[in-house]
Amino acid sequence: MNIADLHQDLAFSSMRSDVINGLGQSSINELKKFDSSTVFSVVFPHINTWNETAETLTKKYHTPSQSTSPLMQLLIEQVKFYYYVSRSENVPFISKSSDLSLKGLKLLMALEGTDVLTDPFDVFLLKRLGFRSIGLTWNYDTKFAASCMSVKDYGLTGAGVEMVKLCNNNGMVVDLGHSSRNTILDACEISTSPVVFSHGNVKGVFDHIRNIDDKCIEAISDTGGIIGITAIPQTLGAEPAIEDMVKHMDYVGERFGWEHVALGTDFLGISTTPKGFESVDKIADLADLLGNRSDQVLWKNAQRVLEQILDK
Repeated sequence: MNIADLHQDLAFSSMRSDVINGLGQSSINELKKFDSSTVFSVVFPHINTWNETAETLTKKYHTPSQSTSPLMQLLIEQVKFYYYVSRSENVPFISKSSDLSLKGLKLLMALEGTDVLTDPFDVFLLKRLGFRSIGLTWNYDTKFAASCMSVKDYGLTGAGVEMVKLCNNNGMVVDLGHSSRNTILDACEISTSPVVFSHGNVKGVFDHIRNIDDKCIEAISDTGGIIGITAIPQTLGAEPAIEDMVKHMDYVGERFGWEHVALGTDFLGISTTPKGFESVDKIADLADLLGNRSDQVLWKNAQRVLEQILDK
């Protein structure tokens, strides 16, 4: 079986658990069991300082308290983890489109959020480090773009526009997961490459701040991009289950085209999972529910998009 997963928090999770041999939501050894697996291997450079006061402020003002601290050193530590995995476990990085045809597990290193960056031209540094995807935001606004949690959705800034252009011209994926509505629309308008919404769901099935509306889905689709339907329980429905993931996939596929549907589990970045989709081995059950759509959704769409981006 072949898969492509647009979002897994392997490095961040490695700070507190064994993600090489572990038996949790995902691990290197479990991912190796697929005939071919392309995994967006996320670097999430934040130190969690969440506490009761931060939670109270968030509920009162309806905007996230600055409850994590972005650190460049943590970015480097997580990159080093992926280097270690690559060498010790013989797992290649994806850097060009021809790498996609390699058998077994392959890592595509992806930055979640631009909080630690200072300049659009940091794109060149990230590429030298091995990154091939940049998520414009996590849940906090940055100097480049507004996040889905923004109280004033200003979309892309001038620096954000420059970053999107640099990504387009240098073989880097523009990831709009966690981005605000206006950020998504702005990025889609200027991008000359397909964009990726790596992990989220759709408001037309379930209304949640991390889910996107039809206008955003259409804009992403118009770039030739893909939407990674996710396993984040809070975004799926009132009683989240694997069948709800299929409902979100059906919504996008039937209205905007199945060529725009993909998978972005967010495994190892979520504390709970939907019923019936607790770990990577359950992707086989998702394939069964998708029927003859499974190959297209679970890997072919992502492969097509990456082939269009990586060699620029």
